[in-house]
Amino acid sequence: MNVDVVLPCLDEEAALPWVLERIPPGFTPIVVDNGSSDGTAKIAAELGARVVREPRRGFGAACHTGLLAATADLVCFMDADASLDPRQLPEVVAPVAAGEAELVLGRRVPEPGAWPLHARLGNAVLAWNLRRRAGARVHDLGPMRACSRAGLLALGLTDRRFGYPLEMVLRAAASGWRIAEVDVAYLRRRGRSKVTGTLRGTARAISDMRRVMNDR
Repeated sequence: MNVDVVLPCLDEEAALPWVLERIPPGFTPIVVDNGSSDGTAKIAAELGARVVREPRRGFGAACHTGLLAATADLVCFMDADASLDPRQLPEVVAPVAAGEAELVLGRRVPEPGAWPLHARLGNAVLAWNLRRRAGARVHDLGPMRACSRAGLLALGLTDRRFGYPLEMVLRAAASGWRIAEVDVAYLRRRGRSKVTGTLRGTARAISDMRRVMNDR
């Protein structure tokens, strides 16, 4: 199996060694440095990852730059903050590789303290809206996911901020993709979250996702 793994990064030097050493054989990490002020890019390169840079700040911008840099038929996305274990990537990819689904999301099973209550509630509301408005039978807008690279490019995602993961599911559902979920462990991340760790980050994410949902 040959799979590219897009890792959007902003100041993740503390977590990257743990993440990259757990990338399974056959999976190629693409670290997208989104303007880090620490040693993220240097450490990633030293540990054998392919490093690309996206100076325009935005989670979606980093994800899409990684997608454009990918060359494998199958592509995965996952956070690089050590909240997700790369060793579970084969489980997420398997339904796509077997032709059983076009998009697979890792449904998070959190360890104690890994997922703040306000973030879990917000995620639950988003998932409920996806089921109600888009017919996507999902329960978590999981950050670990897998799909066809060519298929995802064809969806034409336009959001370059926090709405990118939501737009991916919305467009996939509108295009008739089979969307599946696979349980994955959700661990306490290294450092503070850029989204749920600050009021500003949480507000921006909610605003971006509300805009994407309304646009669709």
